[in-house]
Amino acid sequence: MPFTGSCHCGAIRYTVDEDAPGSAMACNCSICRRKAPLHHFTTPDKFTLHTPREAVATYRFNHHAIDHHFCTTCGIAPFAEGKGPQGPMVEINLRCADGVDLEALEIQHYDGASR
Repeated sequence: MPFTGSCHCGAIRYTVDEDAPGSAMACNCSICRRKAPLHHFTTPDKFTLHTPREAVATYRFNHHAIDHHFCTTCGIAPFAEGKGPQGPMVEINLRCADGVDLEALEIQHYDGASR
């Protein structure tokens, strides 16, 4: 069953056409240490953005491989897009997903600071 999510104010909304995940990745790279997202990765064909692209701001850093998207109103970053090891990907910040029990997630830790 698809799951949904949004930024804090609701200006950015999305649907992911798959079941809500039971696990997430936590990263310690420079941006993740500050934003503290819990990552879930999916493919672009399963992601539907219900917000006009012009309402979404984007930040790129380091290798510019990932577009970190955030709301221009509330500043929350509910998703990112880029190229992963298997090709195009969408990263979902599960802290912004509706109905996901964060305490029940199995967390895998990724050492992004060493990359």
